[in-house]
Amino acid sequence: MKISRRQFVQVLAVAGASALLTACGGSSNNSAAGSTAASGAAAAAGGSFNLKLGHNLAEDHAVHIQLTSFAEQVKEKTNGTVNIQIIPNGTLGSESDMISQIQAGALDMAKVSASTLGNFSEKYNAFSVPYVFDDQDHYYTYMDSDSAQAVFESTDDQGFRGLTWLDSGARSFYTKATAIRTPADLKGLKIRTMDSQMAIDMMNCLGGSATVMGYSDIYTGMQQGVIDGAENNVTALRDHGDVTKYYCFDEHTRIPDMVIISSNIWNQFSDDQKSAVTECAKAATEEYKTAWKNFEDEVLDKAVNQNGVELVKDVDIAAFQSAVQPIYENLKTANPTTYAVVEEIRAMA
Repeated sequence: MKISRRQFVQVLAVAGASALLTACGGSSNNSAAGSTAASGAAAAAGGSFNLKLGHNLAEDHAVHIQLTSFAEQVKEKTNGTVNIQIIPNGTLGSESDMISQIQAGALDMAKVSASTLGNFSEKYNAFSVPYVFDDQDHYYTYMDSDSAQAVFESTDDQGFRGLTWLDSGARSFYTKATAIRTPADLKGLKIRTMDSQMAIDMMNCLGGSATVMGYSDIYTGMQQGVIDGAENNVTALRDHGDVTKYYCFDEHTRIPDMVIISSNIWNQFSDDQKSAVTECAKAATEEYKTAWKNFEDEVLDKAVNQNGVELVKDVDIAAFQSAVQPIYENLKTANPTTYAVVEEIRAMA
């Protein structure tokens, strides 16, 4: 049977990840590659798991620090039967790569953005809708709800599920020369966005020009005038502070990070192991709310006091909310699955 070039590349990526994980000590004693029935019986009797959790951030990032603490707590709570090794720095590839590896049984867990998960479940796209969350309290209330849990479990049939979420702050515009206080200030500006149709639609509604590029290209893009700015949470100033003049708190989206786990591995856990891992995951989410705030404050302090970035807080939020209403109207008919989650979120405002 002939396979496409894309399929061939995917096979090579999974094979490479498998080889790396094997070199690191294997995926798990009860791996997806083994007998599911046998390993499930072992787990029910108190079997042991050696799991790998990949993410694409550095060891000094708050995410890595929190995930390391989570792994330590899981080991303690499960009496050493569930051991999680954290693999940082994008060693295992992009977020999409890591999800593919989980689906293929070559990886057990990963930290990925909810925006990436929108490619696997339309329900996750609700988190990327601009101004779907009114503020941080609304965001936290929904993300800790049963409704959010249903979204987390919506990919179970695709081989993975959301275990918990981590705050990733609010995304706002930052620019090299122009303060953004109203949508009109974006007119004619080239703003880097993620490779997301929702992000592109948002820029179209606000009057700016969406420029899709990788995160690693933003610094040079702003420095050389290829783009006029970007949109991200405040921690982006850790990398872009010295080419940024204004950070403008329009806070258009709050897109969480997600910790996902292989459904196969999850189903092999005993009830006690599931309970312990769930308890540790919820504790990690709560601890990270404070850790994230401290991380943001640290980055902002350096951006202002060392790089001279001006923080623009007198933003006309109502004008931005009004400008993106066509996105909501379009979702009603074009993406009813996404819109149903949007309605659930808005009901909790």
